[in-house]
Amino acid sequence: MALDGLAGLVLAEEDTQSVLQRVVDLVKQAMPTGAEASITLLRNEQATTAAFSGELALQLDEMQYRQGCGPCLDAAAGGRPVEVTDGRKEERWPDYMATFLARGALSSLAMPVTTAQLTAALNVYAPVADAFTDAEREALAQFAAYTAVALTNMHALNDAVDQAETLKKTLEHRAVIEQAKGILIERYKLTADQAFRLLAEASMHTNRKLRDLAQDLVLTGELTR
Repeated sequence: MALDGLAGLVLAEEDTQSVLQRVVDLVKQAMPTGAEASITLLRNEQATTAAFSGELALQLDEMQYRQGCGPCLDAAAGGRPVEVTDGRKEERWPDYMATFLARGALSSLAMPVTTAQLTAALNVYAPVADAFTDAEREALAQFAAYTAVALTNMHALNDAVDQAETLKKTLEHRAVIEQAKGILIERYKLTADQAFRLLAEASMHTNRKLRDLAQDLVLTGELTR
């Protein structure tokens, strides 16, 4: 089953873009023949297509963004599924539906993807009317739920990576300051506190960051004051 492909994603080896692209590719496999899929993201009331399986999906997404209305926007903003069963009979979004039909689509299904970090919709466009069975609706709902979990985990993973990088830099800065203090202790026979105060005073007088001053001292042996 296409959903099994999502379970095999190793998030540590992926970025957000690759995860979303994998989702739409798997959705395309699970939906009716000829259907195309996309993911709409809403940030600060601005909609973008983060991933798509074909040009049809991208074109129909972007038409909705330009017009400010349509099923994918309603699904994302409203947090509920929105289906077009037959575009020829659809009375909602009349301007958009003209483009929808002209591009060769007859039905669509948009499923909300809701996380604490973002608002999104998983969209499918099909070239036939009444394209979606109950099983396919349920499958798309499962894809959307899994996507929400994956995106949440990706966000947590990215936060963890950022925190680890910050910690690494902090430790590196601390190490070079300790090296600089050691040089001053040895050179001027100071205590650790006195050496740190000397660095801090030099930092204040030269209007330079303490770690930059310490790095220069370690590299050149000179303390700029």
